[in-house]
Amino acid sequence: MKPTSSSPGLRALSASLREVREARKFGLRELSRALEIDPRLVSQWELGMRVPPVEEVARILGYLRADRATTTRILFLAKHAKDPNWLDSNPADLPAALTAVMQCERSASLITNWSPLIIPGLLQTPDYARALLAASGIKVADADARLVARLERQKVLVGREAVRLDAIVSESAIREEVGDAAIMSDQIDRLLTLAVTSNISVRIVPSGVGYHPGKIGMFTLYDFPADPAIVYMEHYHASAFVNELDAIASYRKLVKLLYGKALTEDASQALLREVSR
Repeated sequence: MKPTSSSPGLRALSASLREVREARKFGLRELSRALEIDPRLVSQWELGMRVPPVEEVARILGYLRADRATTTRILFLAKHAKDPNWLDSNPADLPAALTAVMQCERSASLITNWSPLIIPGLLQTPDYARALLAASGIKVADADARLVARLERQKVLVGREAVRLDAIVSESAIREEVGDAAIMSDQIDRLLTLAVTSNISVRIVPSGVGYHPGKIGMFTLYDFPADPAIVYMEHYHASAFVNELDAIASYRKLVKLLYGKALTEDASQALLREVSR
């Protein structure tokens, strides 16, 4: 059965319900029997194939004794699961938006990322990611949780079913020092290593190309085998998902524009080698 909705909220909701159940060491059938719900229906809720009623989500969370913060977050997702666009403006330790991002990354056939200021998260070294989190003023415990999640996300780039990643990065991002010189040197080396793998493309938009709309901010475009595409935008204290067709078409035009300004893959690798010296 195909999903009844490809909204980012539903992706986050289904993953969150499964994570809470597994964290409490309950099997799907065990939970279904306890709540007298057809296990096939619970399975469809956890796979994002159907939108669960808010009342049933509340029953599940109550039975599993989810804490208040988790319950509030997941009930919010349940209430807005059908919304085509979603703004998460109050991140928690691991924001609900991050759950949706991870689900998008796992199910995408192609991820196209534009990053004008920093190295994309899927390509970051642990030290680079840690330096970014530390500079963001995030609590140590929260930063550790986000670092673990970020490194876990990178697993989608390896293995037999590795996702295709097209990373478009500005020259400013590879020249701006994050942490210290050693951290940046290792980060550039990692980009060079990843840039020659079969499923990853890294292209640099050089400085001096003038103004273009991409300078407004970073975004990621997720393409899926059967579902409509989703665009994800991240800011300091807010994240947004969009999957309206007109908006997606606009971002595809922007991707085309950025490719027109970017160096070729070979020229991008040459620039990375120059920066690493």
